Amino acid sequence: MLGLLKKKPIDKLVEVLGKNKVITSIVERKLYSYDATPIPVERAVPSAVIFPESQEDVQKLVEICYQEEVPIFPRGAGSGLTGGAVPTLEKGVVVSFEKMKKFSVDVDNATVVVEPGVITYELQQYVEKLGLFYPPDPSSFKYSTIGGNIAENAGGPRCLKYGVTREYVLGLTAVIKEGKVLKTGNPVIKDVAGYDITKFFVGSEGTLGLITSATLKLIPKPKARATALVLFERLEDVGKAVTKIMTSGVFPSALEFMDADAIRAVEAHKPVGLPKDVSALLLIEIDGSVEGVKEDLNTVEKLLTSMGLRVQIAQDEAQAEKLWMARKNLGPALANLRTGKINEDIVFPRIYLSEAIPKLREIAKKYDLLMVIFGHIGDGNLHVNLLYDKKNREEEERAERAVDEVFELALRYNGSITGEHGVGLTKRKFLRWQLGDVGIEVMKGIKMVFDPKNLFNPGKLFSEN
Repeated sequence: MLGLLKKKPIDKLVEVLGKNKVITSIVERKLYSYDATPIPVERAVPSAVIFPESQEDVQKLVEICYQEEVPIFPRGAGSGLTGGAVPTLEKGVVVSFEKMKKFSVDVDNATVVVEPGVITYELQQYVEKLGLFYPPDPSSFKYSTIGGNIAENAGGPRCLKYGVTREYVLGLTAVIKEGKVLKTGNPVIKDVAGYDITKFFVGSEGTLGLITSATLKLIPKPKARATALVLFERLEDVGKAVTKIMTSGVFPSALEFMDADAIRAVEAHKPVGLPKDVSALLLIEIDGSVEGVKEDLNTVEKLLTSMGLRVQIAQDEAQAEKLWMARKNLGPALANLRTGKINEDIVFPRIYLSEAIPKLREIAKKYDLLMVIFGHIGDGNLHVNLLYDKKNREEEERAERAVDEVFELALRYNGSITGEHGVGLTKRKFLRWQLGDVGIEVMKGIKMVFDPKNLFNPGKLFSEN
């Protein structure tokens, strides 16, 4: 009798949506119980994987799940690093948006309406042919989806100049409790009518409802772009150089940092000719008008060479792309150093970077761990990677204790526990450290309005306790 009851909600979903959209194969269910999170997290095999193809499909599935109290775990491309797309309850269903990938560009209004399954890179390539530009560029941009980017408020190297995903979401349509459809915002830049409900959804990690479409702002495509490589003999000079650049009147589109271990790792993985005898490097990208880029590049080069730093300018687009591929390859490159990795994306105010980076090194030394640091240093967003041997439980425990101190350090400097990866499962306990009891109380109140039964991605962002 119990088995029949468990099947009832899935049977209803099959009846309403069709067998081709509700998959119960154990192989598919297991495949969709994972995302890209590199450490073990709470995980369950869902009772089904659902592939909606329209907003109507989403309404129907939410209506049934709400009636039957079936947890709903939304999923984009599964490229998240904090367990945001991982199902945690066996009675739940994973809702994959990979079949909802239509979009429509309004060139005159410089906006685009996208479904959540649209691949970020494919959208960018399309609009750039029209002379437009969608800047957010997470490292997973070639396979991550717009819906996932919105759910996580994704960033990337270019957010230094252009801002994170939230800056480009003008409005959206979402299905919330009981299958109700909520429309927020409009395709206009200025809209101050009432609470900004759109922004509630950006970064909500699927905990408020299921996004079925979004209206995104586009901007003119920059006419020119240039890349410079800066080499450092001393790690402590990096923060000073960043401050010099950011107070020079030049506004780079990206300012990326790699420490010595990161450089050696990427050269061992896919060599591009980076020098392995330096303490750190910066990758600087400048974009804008042709003349403006030349002028800004000249300013930065003079500024940094006056500090005694070596500056190399990429001579063409192919050379620049080679340098940026080294940065993009860092994630897989680190897998060659150790079998285990904890990758945290903490943020510091820029003015404290010179102090903070050596203190991070002290934490690694205290716990006798290999720490590799890289990231978007122009906006203070560092990817701190603690590497360990998965077979050595004692070393893994040291890495877990070190993470606590890494977050404590970021918050001590009025920073953040995450700049772009989100909270998901892996950072739940640390969110209270940052927001405090009142902040968590307010978040839970907002969640209750949209999802009183706690069925949308339960267990993510904050603990129910």
